[in-house]
Amino acid sequence: MKVFYSDTYEVPLPDGHRFPMGKYKKLRERLIKDRVIDAEFIEADICQIEDLLLAHDHEYIHQVLSLTLERKLARAVGLPLTPEMVIRARASMQSFLNATFTALEEGVSSSLAGGTHHAHKDGGEGFCFFNDFAVATRKIHSIDPYKKILILDLDVHQGNGNSSILNQDKNVFIISFHGETNYPYRKVESHIDIGFSKNTKDDEYLQKLKEVLTEISGHELLLYQAGVDSLVHDRFGSLDLSYEGLLERDRLVFEFVKSQGISMAMALGGGYTDPVDLSVEAYVNTYKTLNDVFFK
Repeated sequence: MKVFYSDTYEVPLPDGHRFPMGKYKKLRERLIKDRVIDAEFIEADICQIEDLLLAHDHEYIHQVLSLTLERKLARAVGLPLTPEMVIRARASMQSFLNATFTALEEGVSSSLAGGTHHAHKDGGEGFCFFNDFAVATRKIHSIDPYKKILILDLDVHQGNGNSSILNQDKNVFIISFHGETNYPYRKVESHIDIGFSKNTKDDEYLQKLKEVLTEISGHELLLYQAGVDSLVHDRFGSLDLSYEGLLERDRLVFEFVKSQGISMAMALGGGYTDPVDLSVEAYVNTYKTLNDVFFK
């Protein structure tokens, strides 16, 4: 299995910044050290501007790349707008694009970042400058407009950017499971939105996931946003899923993919525990489960 990453994912942040920038390197080191999965780790380059144009306005892209984005729009993203951060955003985008097209060829692939589901056509927010799921979907459809793509977003925060960009596109179906009281406070309607009340635990969540997956068929590619911020320990999540619950969540998704005979590209998504090692442990479990389902 090919896993895409970039050393540019980690950019220095001001002291006290709430974004857990260190999780990317920690996860990669754990996956390699513990031999969690038999994977080829491949460093991604930065994406091309023409790819960004598939889902974003030219003027917005220009303002980000030239570091001229007005302060209010930059503040909505919540990350410093610096040359290093722009390279990071473009490398993260390319990492997921690589994973997506590798999955179409080989069945399964992943990016050790990404899931930037809060970025809209003309602006970013929620730690997301550019929307990788939207760009990947549009790039596939520029080659094969009939490819049936399923987006399954299990990050605790609703993928408002995915829906604002893609909900009128043909041959894409978006499912979001999220905390109803979590950011974004103004949701953008997906094809299926499941909003859970505060402190929802494993049983209710997993039962609803089983029900939804049972009703879904006929797709050729799954783009999986595997955020672990539904974990009970997460600072930014409102749900109370356990490690075991998240592991079972992933198992249900991976077995669905396998039973449907479809391809899957996976992005890391959110994870904001303090210490961040608790989120990293949940990500490691995701990869252990992926290995168990697909490669044993």
